[in-house]
Parts: sequence; structure tokens; C-alpha cells
Amino acid sequence: MKINKSMIKEYFLTAKDALLSKKTATFFSISYKVIWNLFLVFIVIGLIGVSFAGGAGAGYFASLVKDEPVRSYESMKKDIYNYEETTELYFASNVYLGKSRSDLDREEIPLKDISPYVIDAVIATEDQYFYEHNGVVPKAILRALLQEVLNTQTQTGGSTLTQQLIKNQILSSEVSFERKAKEILLALRLEQFFEKEEILETYLNMATFGRNSSGANIAGVQTAAKGIFGVEAKDLNLAQAAFIAGLPQSPFGYTPFKNDGTIKENLEPGMNRLKTVLNRMLSAGKITKEQYDEAISFDLKASFAPPKESPIENYPWLTEEIEVRAAEIIAYQLAEKDGYEREDLDKDKELKKSYNTLADLTMRQKGYKIHSTIDKEIYDVHQKIAKEYQYYGSDKVIEKKNEETGEVEKVVQPVEVGAVLIENKTGRIISFVGGRDHKREAVNHALTDGPRSNGSTMKPLVAYAPAMELGAVQPGTVVADVKGVNIWAKNFSNRHYGLVTIRESLAKSHNVPAALTYMKIINQRPATYLEKMGFTSLTPVDYEIPSLSLGGITNGVTVEENTNAYATFANGGKFVDAYLIEKIETKDGEVLYQHASEEVEVFSPQTAYLTIDIMRDVLSSGTAAGVRSRLKFSSDFAGKTGTSQDYKDAWFVASNPNISFGLWLGYDKPMSLERSYKGYSYSQRNQMLWAQLMNAAYDIRPELIKPATNFKMPGGIVSRSYCKISGLLPSALCQEAGLVGTDLFNAKFVPKKVDDTLEKGKYIVIGDKVYRALPNSPAEFTQEGVMIKKSFLEENNLANVQDLMELIPKGAIWENIVVPEEDMIKENGAVPTPVDKVSIGSGKLAWARHSHNDIIGYRIYRADNFSTNFVKVGSITVDQLIKNGGFPVNSTVAAYYVTAVDLAGRESAPSKHVLMGDWQKEKPADPPPTDPPPIEPPVVPDPPEPPPGEGDGGKKKK
Repeated sequence: MKINKSMIKEYFLTAKDALLSKKTATFFSISYKVIWNLFLVFIVIGLIGVSFAGGAGAGYFASLVKDEPVRSYESMKKDIYNYEETTELYFASNVYLGKSRSDLDREEIPLKDISPYVIDAVIATEDQYFYEHNGVVPKAILRALLQEVLNTQTQTGGSTLTQQLIKNQILSSEVSFERKAKEILLALRLEQFFEKEEILETYLNMATFGRNSSGANIAGVQTAAKGIFGVEAKDLNLAQAAFIAGLPQSPFGYTPFKNDGTIKENLEPGMNRLKTVLNRMLSAGKITKEQYDEAISFDLKASFAPPKESPIENYPWLTEEIEVRAAEIIAYQLAEKDGYEREDLDKDKELKKSYNTLADLTMRQKGYKIHSTIDKEIYDVHQKIAKEYQYYGSDKVIEKKNEETGEVEKVVQPVEVGAVLIENKTGRIISFVGGRDHKREAVNHALTDGPRSNGSTMKPLVAYAPAMELGAVQPGTVVADVKGVNIWAKNFSNRHYGLVTIRESLAKSHNVPAALTYMKIINQRPATYLEKMGFTSLTPVDYEIPSLSLGGITNGVTVEENTNAYATFANGGKFVDAYLIEKIETKDGEVLYQHASEEVEVFSPQTAYLTIDIMRDVLSSGTAAGVRSRLKFSSDFAGKTGTSQDYKDAWFVASNPNISFGLWLGYDKPMSLERSYKGYSYSQRNQMLWAQLMNAAYDIRPELIKPATNFKMPGGIVSRSYCKISGLLPSALCQEAGLVGTDLFNAKFVPKKVDDTLEKGKYIVIGDKVYRALPNSPAEFTQEGVMIKKSFLEENNLANVQDLMELIPKGAIWENIVVPEEDMIKENGAVPTPVDKVSIGSGKLAWARHSHNDIIGYRIYRADNFSTNFVKVGSITVDQLIKNGGFPVNSTVAAYYVTAVDLAGRESAPSKHVLMGDWQKEKPADPPPTDPPPIEPPVVPDPPEPPPGEGDGGKKKK
């Protein structure tokens, strides 16, 4: 059927009539009312259900957070900013060294210094409604809750940046409804207190970003930018920024570096995350499609930062020392806040340990700036010189037990080095050398580890300077260095040097005078001076043992302590403790600690200067006389060498008015150094290295190393003449003998007594001993000169010395000075018996030494051929007979005999005649009677005496 317009119209008119009919209207009216009522019922039921559910939910939420305190602004501010930040270390003059060792490397940065790409990428990826919400996004929370109920997983989370900040800084990462409820509550409260920029800045500084190119764990966007790409956070390009922004979701899954700093083989997870971040930035309209394509095509791997050595690798000894000393300072500060005194920690090891642990953690995590005293340029060149020095000596091999396996292993030990350069007036440690190779041996031989015997460098510290301070000696004081005065001390040369001054003894480093000086004052506890000069390892025994004067300290001393003590003399007798930490600041520049040097008076200025003055001689004419020629500059240096027992340690410490520099050489396990290596002694090798290191410091800081002035002599010091026998004021006889010396004295202790130890007289020499002659002793067998009195020997406990002539030093001025033995030879009152065993051979008349102890010489008589007229042709002393073995004779035909002469001048009968040449045998064999002897003809001059041989001790020619 064909439908036309009229049919359609009729259909609609019919339908209209039906709809408008009364019956139909009634039906619709009733239906509407029923549906509306049902709708109202459902609405009411729904509202009741929702209200019930909401009330139950609210109640449950309230129960979850009931224990959460209402946090103030200050409390929340403290918590959200309380994140670990790596401490920075500095050389002197604010020169950056690096970061301290930490489990997590973080550097804080303000938001304005972060690339906008990073900010946009983080918001687009982690919290796209960051600027619209009030801390939480309800639909995100419901979505996360539904996922939890249905146990489904999705890529989208329910936490805003604010919530993540709360979770990491105030709460924890615990997965529970209670923690989540508290997180929501605190996020809402945090948004009331802080601006969006503050929250975002804190989040970017707090978030973790995996590892850097050194393999260290990192946090904070600045650390990530530097550690991953080697650029500042503000200089990141789009691809780099997007890569970093994607890391917080899985820092160690997406990080490109392994824990050793090498790049992972599979970088796909991180690259996929990069694409996700860029897609979200594009969707959010933060970048254009052109920027997206450019970032996707960027070679990200090529822009990774190369491996970078940490400060502990570049400066291991220095970094460790800064950290240890800074932690100690912080420990004392923390303890003081808790009401403890420094002494409390020093006395209680456990208490100190607990605060040291806390301080170490604080130091590494609070982002402090620790400024040291070390001059970077000097320190760097010192390490280089110490590493390249060619004259240490040979390595030695020792056997060492492996603690893990129990096996004995052979270990190579090289000669090690420790050196410290200190500024005298401040105590500032300018540089140090901890060793030759930290990778081989981490012991800091300069500052903290391995204290050793300081050998003869101890002499000025505990013997000479204290003795001068106490008035026991002065530089011109004379000490008897002879065998038998001290049973334990021996000189390095195994020789003795007689009457020597303190000045000479120190310059030549004689041990016996130092030990004797120390024994004069040992009851006054001179070791207390070491306490005042910073020695930390003294034991009760050290205060009593005589060997302390020669470096025999129980626990040894560090190079720092030894050098620091020498600076006391350069400071006019005031000790200033050496230090390495100049200042500790917070990240905001607040000064937590500033070093302040304090002076401790140890010696008077007079004692300090006198010690400096005698130590000058060590470099001018003593054991370090070669040092000055090795320096490229001249300066007023005073110092001391030192060697411990069996050459196990070699030292040299010297000061000028500005600095003190000490150097030690030795093996880690004490063993003897080579006496000679490559043509140089162990002491020369030590001094050569000392000079090289000093020259290097001078090249860099000449104004510091070479002061403009010399040591200045204080008031209270005078120059006085003294007698070299006793150290007293010179007498006329002392002057006549040429034994007057001049030296400096503390005006309080100048000698006031005139020397009375000398006398003129005649003496007899027999062997190595000298005896006083009697008034009637024949002049031909005696000598006249200056003798030391018996009273001097008794007053100085020298009367029992085996060889008194050892008291007389070598030297021209001493040739006419003798020390006679007392009561060692006595005149026996009897006429000597005839001389026995007279013979001639090899041009020499010889005979046996007379058996009487009082024989002082022999006379020789001769009669020419066919003559019985014997005349005296010479005399010879007992000493000459011993040395020369007889009397020289010529080949003339003659007869000889010998007589002995005693101390009183009595002469023996002639000996048996001996014949020389072609004497006529028929002539009478015996001479005419010679008792009494015939009148003597003129005395024939004695034959010339041969020079004294080696070993005569430098005595005068007799």
C-alpha cells in the first residue's frame, strides 16, 4: 500500500485524540504518582545508606588517626626539611675538596635553580592536579581504595606530591590503612601551612634518584643532575629532565648505573620510563610535538657523566682525618648540650663511643660545610714528592699470619714516611704526608696512627729545655762524657768525648750528656713538660725511666705531636695545639664551630730562645749540617735529628719563626733502616726528603715558609765567658791555658763562682795515665803543664773513672791539660834494682820494663870503642819505652848499659853491658866501678820522639 501525506496526517490526529482521552489521562496520572513515590522511597533509602556508610567511614577514619597529634607549623616544618644532606669538605681558603663519605649523597637546591623541564615533568608524571588540589585527590584515593579491595594493579597511584612528602619525611613507607589515613590528614594540614612552591622544592630535594656515575646512592634533583649527567639542575635539557623525573617511581630499577659506577647493559626500563614521562608532558600540554620528537631522538646514553673519583679516592688520608676530627668536635658539642663536660667523655669510653657514633652520623647527614686548614697546593705537591722519592731504602719481606686462614704469608714492607708542616703561632696544620700509598697501607703515619720512638729528638724536649728552665744547666754548662759515669747510656759512635758543653752535646747528638742532664732533674718529673706540649700517650712509667731522655717512651709519639712540641720553642715557650678543622658551618651558613687557638705556657721565653739557639748549631755544624746546602732559600732554622734504637726510626724536626716541619722514616713493623742506600746514609736520606718537601712549600708560599725576620732574643739573656773545664767564670789560669769559652745564659742562672779546678805542676805520663811528680822527681822524666785538681773530680763524682784522661777532649787547646791519677803510683823508698834483659837489635837498644811501680824513666850510658868512660847519652820515660820499645842507637862500635830511675830520683846500678860493633874481646868485659857514678859529661840531647800513634786519644806529646 502506498502511503501518502493524507494518511500520515490522519494517523497523527487519531493518536492525538487517544492521548487526550480521559481514560488515557487517568492512566498516566496514576502511573506518574506511583513512579514518583517509588523514586522518593529509593532516594530516602539511598540517602540513609549513604549517611550510614559515610558515618561508618568517617568513624573508621577517625579511629585510624585518633593517635596522631595535631602538628604545629614549626613541627611540620622541622620534619619535612629534616632530610639527609651530604656534608661538604674544604681545603683552606674555602677551596672545595669534595663530599664526605655517606650512604646517600644529597645536595639541597632552591626551586629557582631547577630547570622548568624538571618541574613540568614531575608534575605531569607524579601529580597532574598538583596546583588544583588541597593535598589529596578524592577520586584518586577512591580509585586506589577500589584497587586495594578488588586486588587489582594499575600504573596510576593515589598519592599526591604532598602525600609522598608526608610519607617520606614524617611517617614511613608502611603499607596500612592507618598510615594512609594519617598521610591524608597530614597532607591536608601541610597544604594549609606551606605554599605549593615550598612543597615542590622540598619534594625535589628529598626524592631519591638511584645511583650516580661513581655508584653512590643519590637523592635530590641537583645531585641527580650532577651525578647522572654532569650538569647543574638548571642546565638539564628536556630529555635529561624527563629521565630524572621518571626515576623516583623505581630509583634503582630505572637508574643507568651499577653500584660500581659502570653503566648497565640493559637500559630499556629507564628509557621506557622516559617515553612515558614525555607522553604525559605532551598530553598535559607542557611540550609541543616537535619538542617531544627532539627529546625522543636525543642520545641520552652519550650524555651520561663519566666515572668520577670521590674525595676518599683522591685524598684518602685527608678525607678520613677531616671526618674523624670533625666528628670528635661534634661529639663534644652534642655531649655538652646533654649536660656533659669534655672530661666526662674522656674518662668514660662507652659514653664517648656512643657520642662519637651519633656525631659521625650527624656529620655525614646534616649537609655541613667543614673547612680544614690544609693548603691544597702544598698538600698536592707533597704527596707527589713523597710518592716519587727514590731514596727511601730497600723493601723488606716479613712473615705475617693471616687471621682468617691461619696461614703464614710473606708480606712486602717498604720504608714508610710521615711528615707534618705546622704554623707555629696558630697551630694550623698546613700540610702532611700520611704515607707513600694509601691503597697498600691505610695507616696515617703523620697524624694519628703508629706512634714511634722519637729518638734523639726527645733530648731538647725533656732533657735540655726542662733542665735550663729549672736552672740545672745552661748552653755553656760542661758535662763529663766519660766511660763509667753512666752505666746505661752509650753514644752513637761508642766513643766518649770528655768535657763537653750542652751546646756541643746537642749539636753532635751525644747520648751520655743528655742522659746525665736528665738525671739531674728526673726527680722534678720533667715528663710533665711533655704533657703541656701535647703528648697524649705518656704512661706512669715514662715519668720514672731514665731512657725517656733518649726517646725511650713506652707508647711512642706521632709525627704531629713531636713537631707540634718543637713549635713551642719557636713560639717563645708557649704551646699552641695543632689543629686541622678551621670551621664547621650548617648548609645555611650558620657557624657551629670556629677554632680558637689557645696558648699554654711551658717554658720561659729565655729557655725557649736558648734551646732554639743551641739547635741552630745542629744545622750549622752538627748532625744536620748538610740541610742548609739543600735548601733553595735561607732561613733561621733550628732543629734536631733523631735515631731510635737499632736504626728503626729516623727523624728530623726543624723550626723557623713561622713554621715547624717534622719528618719520620721507618718500616711499619719496626726494623732497622739500611745504614747506606744508593750512597746515602739513612739520616741523609731523611734530610734530603725533608729539604725537597720544604723547597716545594717555599715555591708555593714563600712568604709563609721564609719569614722576613729571624728569631728575636728576649730580654733576660746575657753573653758570658766561662771556663771550659767547669762552666764557671774563667780564672786567670783558665785564661792562660786558653780554655775560655763564651755563650748565652739566662741572666737568672749565670755562673757566679770563679773556676778553681786548675793548677800548674809537673807530671809524669805512663801509658795512658798521668801521675803527679814529686818535688825531687828528675826533670828529664817529667812535664810541666796545667792539671785538673782532685777536688774537681770529687765534686763531680769522677774520682773513680777508669781513665781520667778521657775527660780531655781532642783539640789543640787541650794539649797541655792533664788529669793526674791520685794515689795510683807511690814512691817505695828503695833504690831500684838493675834493669834486666838489655839487648841490641835492629838499631835499637831494648830492655824489659822494670818491675817496681815507682820507676818513671831510664837513663842510657855509652862508652865508645876501647873506652871505659861511659857517659849518659839519653833518657827515656816509661811511656816512651812502652810506645817505642827501646832507645835508638847507631852502628858505632860501643858498649851500652841502662839504669832505672824512680819517682824520688834514685837510680839503679848499671845493667849488664851490651856490645855493639867490633869490640875487642880481650878488653875487660866489665867497666870500672860506677857506684857512685862518675861525674856525668854534658847531656846529649834526646833523640827525636816519633809522633803519637792512632788510639792515643789525642793526648799531648809526652
